[in-house]
Amino acid sequence: MGETSFIIYLDNAQKNRYRHWHISDRGKVVNFTIQYETFIANQWHPVLRYDTAHGQPHRDILHPDGSQSKEIYSHYDNAEVLTIGQRDIIENWQIYRAAYLKEMEHE
Repeated sequence: MGETSFIIYLDNAQKNRYRHWHISDRGKVVNFTIQYETFIANQWHPVLRYDTAHGQPHRDILHPDGSQSKEIYSHYDNAEVLTIGQRDIIENWQIYRAAYLKEMEHE
């Protein structure tokens, strides 16, 4: 089994990052967690996560009040959802950040 872990900063100010972790066995993704985090008010806030924590790949949108919105990807394998998540975070992190900040204003 192989384990891969890294962080990519999504902006020059290094206030938005993509955290990546996965385990593979013989080229097959067994488990993974990828997460978009933003730095607000001197702390990191997880905003969006794709993972296999509950036995199947899914996406969690994390809200400032601590609640989560979950989307299950039951017709995809782990590697497919990992790829979908990577693209989603890299292409759309600014949209997720704006929505998170808007929710923070209404808390």
